[in-house]
Amino acid sequence: MPFLFILGLATFASTFSMRAVDPMLNILAADLNVTLQEVAMLASAFTLPYATMQLVFGPIGDAVGKVRLVRFNLVLLTLGLAVSALAVSHQMLLAARVFSGAFAGGIIPVVLAMVGDRVSFEQRPLALSRILLALVLGQLLGSAASGFIAAFVGWREVFATASVMAGAAALATFLGITEQKAREPLSFGASLTRYGVVLRNPLSIKVYAVVAIEGAFSFGVFPMVAPLMVAHGLGDAVEAGLVLAAFAIGGAFYSLAVPVLVRILGLSGMMGAGAVSLGLLFMISALVPHLAMVVGLFALGGFCFYMLHNVLQILATELAPEARGSAVALFASAFFIGQAFGALLTAQVAVLVGVEPVFLLSGAVLIALAYPAARLAPRASPTGR
Repeated sequence: MPFLFILGLATFASTFSMRAVDPMLNILAADLNVTLQEVAMLASAFTLPYATMQLVFGPIGDAVGKVRLVRFNLVLLTLGLAVSALAVSHQMLLAARVFSGAFAGGIIPVVLAMVGDRVSFEQRPLALSRILLALVLGQLLGSAASGFIAAFVGWREVFATASVMAGAAALATFLGITEQKAREPLSFGASLTRYGVVLRNPLSIKVYAVVAIEGAFSFGVFPMVAPLMVAHGLGDAVEAGLVLAAFAIGGAFYSLAVPVLVRILGLSGMMGAGAVSLGLLFMISALVPHLAMVVGLFALGGFCFYMLHNVLQILATELAPEARGSAVALFASAFFIGQAFGALLTAQVAVLVGVEPVFLLSGAVLIALAYPAARLAPRASPTGR
């Protein structure tokens, strides 16, 4: 099986499991007899351990081998999702989401680092766009399919489906990818040394700060899509799933347009245009009273988001080539820590002033992010300097 295809399966399984909860928050709240604010914690329960455990998995992948690590984490993600499907209380589901998120955290960043190891810098934008396509397809089905499954079959079946997908991806990595790295002893000191190598590059902190803000005010608002549908009288879980699926479809179209965008805008132009456009689209979506228009806005938003995020990914793979697993782990950790705290922040803002201001605030922040983001790309080079 082709190398990128198998890595894509692993990426797909991880993103499907992450996005599965977003469109069914209201269904979970009613079935588990908890408030919307309590059930919104399920999003952060996945993303916080996802983000923090990457700080552990990055050096482990550099030491013991990235293929071995992806296999291990896919197996444990499969188990965590199976337990989620069997949960009998909010507390049990919360614990299962924490467990699943922790081991899902060692999949996508390690996959990105593997691409950095095995694909030349010149070919990396195209290779990463193929991984991105698998990522957004996982978001697409994780958002759209979970909304339909939860509404017409049940939320437990959503987690069961995710578990089967993760298991299939795990099997593919065992059968189709060979580990090329010899094992090295795990050492806390060596891990710190690798992180020190990454952070000595002055570009690193800037990239990580930008991606954390991006995560907080882009994916961090996703749990509020279903409440936005309800507030505007546009529907609930199914409609929220369609909106989030449209975002993923936009990302899929972006992955096909990468060569043209790089040629026309350059990396810097892609980042600036993506941030400004996404911010404006979020702000408009808060004011639109028609479902079809919201779906269209989010489709465009997905395209614009990945214009920014995919370039940040490319920069992250070259911050420290000699410690690439650690560099990408820090990058992904910053993104998902931002996303987790963004979800908590948006839930509180929605309680205090309503759900529409959540999207207005997020849009304004993303527009302001365009300038510092666009200044990052011109300073990058294949040596990460």
